[in-house]
This record gives sequence, C-alpha cells and structure tokens, in this order.
Amino acid sequence: MIRRHPLAEQAAEELLQRIGSGEWTVGAKLPGETTLAAQLGVGRSTIREAVRELAGRRVLESRQGAGVFVIALQAAEDWDKVLRKADITDVLEGRLAIETEGARLAASRRTPEDLKNFRYTLTDRKRAALSAPDDWYIEADMAFHRAVVVAAHNAVLTELFDSFAPRIRRAMIDMLKLDDQHRHRNDQAAHAAIAEAIRLQDPDLAAARSRAHLSKVRSSLA
Repeated sequence: MIRRHPLAEQAAEELLQRIGSGEWTVGAKLPGETTLAAQLGVGRSTIREAVRELAGRRVLESRQGAGVFVIALQAAEDWDKVLRKADITDVLEGRLAIETEGARLAASRRTPEDLKNFRYTLTDRKRAALSAPDDWYIEADMAFHRAVVVAAHNAVLTELFDSFAPRIRRAMIDMLKLDDQHRHRNDQAAHAAIAEAIRLQDPDLAAARSRAHLSKVRSSLA
C-alpha cells in the first residue's frame, strides 16, 4: 500500500520494483488502471501519472487502444546525470595530470611551512566533511589539494590549478549530488596519506597515492 507523498513517484517506484523482480517481463502488458490502482491503494489518476513517468524513463510504453507495455526492465539513466558524470570525468582526468605531478614534486621540495599548511587544511577539511554545507566543504577540500600543488613550488602547476579551480568547483558540486553514499566526504584517510607521503619525502609514493585517490573518485561515478 502506497502511503507516502508524492504518490505518483511512489507508485512509479513500486511498479519499477515489480518489473525488476520479474513480475512483468519485456513485452508484457500491464494490468489496467483500475486493477493497478486497487493493488497500490491509489487513484487511477496517480497510476496514469506513474505510467507517464516510467514512459519518460523508457521503461513503459503506452500504445493507443492496446494498453501499457514493458519495454525495459530498468530505467534509462537520466541524460543530465550522464552529462554531469562525463564533465566530472574530464575534470578528474585534468586533475590527475596536475595533482599527481604536483604531489611528486612536493615530496622533494616541501618546506616546514608546507607541512604546517597540510596540517591546517587537513584539519579544516575533516571538520567541514562532518557537517558543513556543501559549498564550505568544497572550499575546504580544494584548499588541501591546492596546498599539495603549492608545495611543488612550480609556478606553472600552481597557475594551472588556480585557473582550473572554477571547473573543479562546478564538478565537485555535481559530484556531491551524485554521491548518495557520501563517499567523498568520508575519504579523509586518503588525503592524510598523500600528505604523509610528501612529509616522508617519497616522490613515487606521493604520486601513487594522489593518483589512486583521484582514480578512485573517478571509478565511483561508474
């Protein structure tokens, strides 16, 4: 029985679950509106809205004079979401090029002031990840990554990161919207590991940890 609102969305999800469970296969005709309305405990208008929603998601197809038929077992991914993922992937690939080499150089060139900056930005990021609004968290995360690039003491890499920052910020906004499990906010250990490799002055380890972190973020979008 559907009790929560909005009813049409809940009804659509219930129908989608039943399709996914094998109750109706591809090509099968759904029961009529009256039957479905009784089964779900909603009105016929709600069923019509739910069917329209699933038709828009390319799961159902209404055929005039014939009924409603299943054309897919799961909803096609929202195109806007596909585009957001593609944009985020492009940005992450750019960051891999800048930040991996930045971490490598930082491990050879970091100063005591750089290490102090790592401690500050890591603490700030950890605090923001726990409860801060997304925009505050994004700034805290970016501050740490910029600190890594700055520690490379290469003016070109720092300029590249700074000029790229607006794209990074937009990509992170989209990424957080897609991150239902809050994995990005919970990866503080990966950031601390990058800082530790730089502190140990191990260029290969620092580069590997930076690459692994950003690659993991990229793979989480799949």
